[in-house]
Amino acid sequence: MIKLIIDAAKDKIFLMIIDSNNNYIITHENSKINYEKLVILINEFLDSKKIDFKKISKIYVNRGPGSFAGIRNSLSIVKAIHLVNQTDYYCFSFNDFEGENVLKYENIPNLCDKFSIKKNLINPIYIS
Repeated sequence: MIKLIIDAAKDKIFLMIIDSNNNYIITHENSKINYEKLVILINEFLDSKKIDFKKISKIYVNRGPGSFAGIRNSLSIVKAIHLVNQTDYYCFSFNDFEGENVLKYENIPNLCDKFSIKKNLINPIYIS
C-alpha cells in the first residue's frame, strides 16, 4: 500500500511517499511557478521512485492553515487524481492532532485514523 503526502501550505512544498518500510521525501521552493507545476513535480517525484499514480492507495493533503495558492492547487490536484483513479484522500491540518507531542509527516496516516479524519472531505483553512 503506497501513500502520498502533499503539503503545499507551508514555507516549502513537501512531498512524501510511504511505501511499506521506505519513506521518500522531496521538497521544493514555495513559489508561484512551483504551485503552477505542482502536478509535474509530483509526477517527477513518483517517476523517480518508479511509482505509477495508479499504485497510490491513499493521499494525505495539508488543508492549512497556510498559503491560499498552495492549498488551492494541492487540493485541486488531489481531487483530479481521485476522479481519475478513485484514490481516497484525507485532508488534514496539524491543528487536527491537538494533544499529540510528536508530529511527523510519516505519522500522518496513523494520526488521521486515530483522530477519525474523514476521507474524501475538504475543508480548507486559509491564512488571509
